[in-house]
Amino acid sequence: MLYQFEFRTYQRKFKRALQTSHGIWQIRTGIILKLTDKNSQIGWGEIAPLSWFGSESFEQALDFCTSLSTHISEETIFSISDELPACQFGFESALSKEINAPPPAPPWQGGEKKMSQYSGLLPAGKISLSALQMLWKQGFRTFKWKIGVAVIEEELQVFQQLIEVMDDLCDREKAFLRLDANGGLNYSQAETWLQTCDDVARIPNFSVKIEFLEQPLSVTQFDKMLALTAVYKTPIALDESVANLDRIQECYNQGWRGIFVIKPAIAGSPSQLRKFCQTHNIDAVFSSVFETQIGKQAALNLATELFPNSRALGFGIDDWFDDNHSILDFGF
Repeated sequence: MLYQFEFRTYQRKFKRALQTSHGIWQIRTGIILKLTDKNSQIGWGEIAPLSWFGSESFEQALDFCTSLSTHISEETIFSISDELPACQFGFESALSKEINAPPPAPPWQGGEKKMSQYSGLLPAGKISLSALQMLWKQGFRTFKWKIGVAVIEEELQVFQQLIEVMDDLCDREKAFLRLDANGGLNYSQAETWLQTCDDVARIPNFSVKIEFLEQPLSVTQFDKMLALTAVYKTPIALDESVANLDRIQECYNQGWRGIFVIKPAIAGSPSQLRKFCQTHNIDAVFSSVFETQIGKQAALNLATELFPNSRALGFGIDDWFDDNHSILDFGF
């Protein structure tokens, strides 16, 4: 079957720059796809590359879209190179026709119970303390905090304040904190953080649980992260190390049985990711790459299909933008 193909680019400016060990990120760029079949049925998709994380660049994705004709086949879509994982996700999502205009209501309209299914992203540094209280009021009970950005002694001080505020906010319930280093720690620093987290777990009657330390070391130090899992009780999650399906499979084959943080929008083919997850018993957290509601809904559809009762989903990122683009905003 042939599909009429159209696309539009977009830019979204963060309310405040996102600071990670990779650097400072101020503008999210991406591409919205529209596929129309012979019956005038429309499918929507999104290409949201993250080149510093392991996907193709925005420029490479744009070059690919520009190279296509105005009518494309399913064969073309399913033959997209593995070197273009964000393109694979976007085009296959559009092919599924699961996203329609206007998109579903944002999750916070479901109230506190709904938001507890998501992990809210905290900014790095002391500003996380005020951001935590705002997200708590919205109903979040799982939070991710970026580390490996400032001097470790400073971050450890803020960490102690952060978990104390979380504990004060708790009322007969648990709160979960995820620490995300984005591969920015050295081995000694990783040990310090893991020991600190283990110490928190031993505090009597403490309501805060450190759920995991995410990607403490660089992608090249897989063996060291694997070794750390045998020494400390705090779980380690792989993120950059499992940025796409090839890396997910490689880490699994090398013996990783810990947590996989999967970002569907850059992982590659959704059909191949579905096949892998259905045939391997993995502990997975599905997470955002700051896509619009279009890509987000496609990712959430896949997450709820494959892991309906899994850990909190890492898609609590809407507060990072002033806009919340829907399909209707792109001028198709």
